[in-house]
Amino acid sequence: MNKYQPIIGLETHVELNTKSKMFCSCPNDPDERHPNVNICPICLGHPGTLPVINEEAVRKVIKTGLALNCQIPEYSKFDRKSYFYPDLPKGYQISQYDMPIARQGKLKIKTQNSKLKTIRIIRVHLEEDTGKLIHEKDYSLVDFNRAGIPLMELVTEPDLRSAKEARKFAQDLQLILRYLNVSDADMEKGQMRVEVNVSLQTTRKLGTKVEIKNLNSFRAVELAIDYEIERQKKILKAGKKVIQETRGWDESRGVTLSQREKEEAHDYRYFPEPDLPPLHFPKEEIEKIRGEIPELPQQRRKRMKKEYKLKGLEIEFVVQNKDLGEYFEKVVSEFKPRLSPEKLSKLITLSSNYLITDLQGLLKGASVSGEDFLITPENFAEFITLIAEGKISSKIAKTVLKEMFGTGADPSHIIEEKELSLITDEIEIEKIIKEVILKNQKAVLDFKKGKENALQFLIGQIMTVTRGRANPQVVRKVLRKTLDKLKSI
Repeated sequence: MNKYQPIIGLETHVELNTKSKMFCSCPNDPDERHPNVNICPICLGHPGTLPVINEEAVRKVIKTGLALNCQIPEYSKFDRKSYFYPDLPKGYQISQYDMPIARQGKLKIKTQNSKLKTIRIIRVHLEEDTGKLIHEKDYSLVDFNRAGIPLMELVTEPDLRSAKEARKFAQDLQLILRYLNVSDADMEKGQMRVEVNVSLQTTRKLGTKVEIKNLNSFRAVELAIDYEIERQKKILKAGKKVIQETRGWDESRGVTLSQREKEEAHDYRYFPEPDLPPLHFPKEEIEKIRGEIPELPQQRRKRMKKEYKLKGLEIEFVVQNKDLGEYFEKVVSEFKPRLSPEKLSKLITLSSNYLITDLQGLLKGASVSGEDFLITPENFAEFITLIAEGKISSKIAKTVLKEMFGTGADPSHIIEEKELSLITDEIEIEKIIKEVILKNQKAVLDFKKGKENALQFLIGQIMTVTRGRANPQVVRKVLRKTLDKLKSI
């Protein structure tokens, strides 16, 4: 074992995408830019107000727990977690302590050596989010729009051993949350925030745990852990002790900074929330929620490989981009059912290639599920079929796809209207070749001298003259035949 073995656990906070907040009817709108508009006496903790549990938020946590192989107990409850900070309007947070909604789960991740590793999940519980502080030079401002938004917290066992493993876990978790549609989990918007616990185990004993708070990107998770591992190594090598504390990540300087000593559970003075009833989850209801879980990323990876024979990068692309994966399957379903396996395989390969490369270039980060995306699966399937049957060249295909993207028109109509059909008639192509040869006598002489690259040059000239409409295979065949005749003169 490495003398200083990193021991890493994660605490991930996720804002759920319910319509309203956790304990009141205020809108849950992460895009609201005007401060303190989505607030009411309940989420501001005014005296005499009573919270009401958001049922949809509870269901989303149960669904997440089931997707992560967690146990869902028959009973759960909410607790008060007391601490005082300006962005916590009540002076306490409604959270869960000893009876979380989900517990004892697991998520398998693929490590750097491509092996699967099981990361155990201690618990998944539900609480309310705090407000947001904006720190200026001489003062701080508080926006309570976020206060009271349903916040799901997932805590892992310290099973991670490197920064890259921690990053992979967070990325895989985000993808699952999006597939489940429980959260957009956008880290830039603060909808998913990661806290890491890092310690170094020596050959003699366990190390002291240090927590790094509120990491808002996968890059920050990896860099902060790597920095903290090295910081603790230096302390231990110098014969000193690592202090148990909470640290923050300074992105601009690339360092962790001490914030405060780490609190223990007793510091929060947990006790059962007196204003909320305990939760009871009948088995029938749990099974109903289980039935709502869609195909998850790992299942889709296996199916894409088995059903469509996609390769590693192609599989990952259609899995990571869920909407694109669904669009790809709709396109494939449009191909004729009685095609031979070879023809169908060719169409599937062409579809994935054009979706992943050319179409992505046109989308520029937008989604195929957006209102502005106009290409129907039927039209895209027709477009792919035209390419496979040699009716349009790859150059013409780019023009046709761009027009389809802009107008939503079907490819056959575009080809007819813009006269983009492929020229395959050998007599017509021969006439064009003779015109090109007359204008490029030097290239002809070079070919006669045995310079094969002259042939490619002439093909390029022919394709330019025909605006890419000439069938490249026919052009090559007729051109070589014509040049060979000239050689003998």
